[in-house]
Amino acid sequence: MSDPKLTRSADDTAFFGHPRGLSTLFFTEMWERFSYYGMRAILVLYMTKAPELGGLGYSDKLGNLVYGLYTGIVYLLSLLGGWIADRFIGQRKAVLWGGILIMCGHICLAIPLVPSFFGGLVLIAIGTGLLKPNISTIVGQLYAPEDERRDAGFSIYYMGINIGAGVSPLVIGFLAQSESFRSVLARFGMTPTDAWHFGFAAAAVGMFLGVVQYVVGAPKLKEAGLHPVPPKDAAEAARNKKRLIWILVALFGLPAVLGGLAASGAVTLSAEGVGYGALVVLLLVATGFFYAMFRMATWTSAERKRIFAILALFFGAVFFFSIFEQAGSTFTLFADRNTDNRLPILGWEFPSSYWQSVNAALIIILAPVFAGLWTALVRRHKNPPWPVKFGLGLILVGIGCLIMVPAAQIASSGAKAGPGWLFSLYLLHTCAELCLSPVGLSNTTKIAPSQIAGLAMGVWFMGTGIGNYLAGMYGGLTQDLPMVTLFMVMAIPPVVAGLAFLALNRPLRNLTPDDHH
Repeated sequence: MSDPKLTRSADDTAFFGHPRGLSTLFFTEMWERFSYYGMRAILVLYMTKAPELGGLGYSDKLGNLVYGLYTGIVYLLSLLGGWIADRFIGQRKAVLWGGILIMCGHICLAIPLVPSFFGGLVLIAIGTGLLKPNISTIVGQLYAPEDERRDAGFSIYYMGINIGAGVSPLVIGFLAQSESFRSVLARFGMTPTDAWHFGFAAAAVGMFLGVVQYVVGAPKLKEAGLHPVPPKDAAEAARNKKRLIWILVALFGLPAVLGGLAASGAVTLSAEGVGYGALVVLLLVATGFFYAMFRMATWTSAERKRIFAILALFFGAVFFFSIFEQAGSTFTLFADRNTDNRLPILGWEFPSSYWQSVNAALIIILAPVFAGLWTALVRRHKNPPWPVKFGLGLILVGIGCLIMVPAAQIASSGAKAGPGWLFSLYLLHTCAELCLSPVGLSNTTKIAPSQIAGLAMGVWFMGTGIGNYLAGMYGGLTQDLPMVTLFMVMAIPPVVAGLAFLALNRPLRNLTPDDHH
């Protein structure tokens, strides 16, 4: 097992006052997010554009269903990825193999064939499930539980994520949507509408650079994340292997059977049926998982309270990301169809996918401000507890939707809304994200009992995954509800959840009696 003196030394301040290993994880996650968010910026647009424009020609409902299923499964597989790292290969190997699978998935997306497109989404989902929870867990292992740099460290790490997320929509959006690049393709005798696949190829290059950087910078991590939790005995090791086999059979066997039955005509699958069926499955998986987590060990009273705290973090993630992640669905379609995408004064028109960079750019600007704020409040012993930060984040994300109601009214009159409306939305959502997401990551690594560290991070991303799936379902409602009504409906759940976190501040803090954040 790792030596705390090697992985959690408070004297290691080589990277902006933080452990030197943070730099390796910072840049690895930067390139991984470059690939993911660049692809996400054009995914729904590619699926819903007409075939003569190079797209798949899917309806809004079907395109958003695929988007929701994909992004939901990406994060749901973090459960499995965290468990595999904990029990079999360690976090370090999980991150490496995850990055390689993600790169292969983007290469598949670059091939202009429908089977290759869906195969690529599957590879990216599996790879992200291995990489995402485990790289965050390694970040947590760089700090001792009582190290007050932890929240600030996760905010710096979050800034690295958003450098990649901010640059990628500009690069990949230019390749996929820009008329100037399409004219270049035409001059070289290539089909201009294949530009989408050049965008996907750029995402593959980004992940390749991330893998190379991770391998080169691995020595900085020392022993962090290197070893799995050893089984108590041979019987436990055998049980873990059997569980893994059954999980893999269920995970890949059920979709294969359903797909085969649908292809043969034995069953008919509608978008609505698949959508609600998948939601039920996701909720059953979450319920079964928490039941199993409570029963999997003989927890002490303090450890059991910590699991209840993880459950609260999970629900906060579901409500938050069901709204926040509509950046890739509802808000993307509104930007593409209902927004005047020209810069004020300059009048320069830009691709709608460029909007995906706004949140990341604001994170880069505001993350140091929030990190400094939390650190200053810690020194003054006035740092808000995590339930208060969660409550503020949820309320702000709901208010962001209300900001869009006047914009939707403008669009319903046949005019295009000015860019200031979407910018205001992303500004509020960025402040909400900085109140909630880094704090959720930090507290999950801190609260979790040591024997389920990776699994607990998988719980956080399971909440993120269900939220992503709900975001896709919300996006599908653009065909059924007026945009004004849709934005108002979307605002209610996170605001109510945020008020609940504020009201339950003290009971939630009592679940983690040693928590001073």
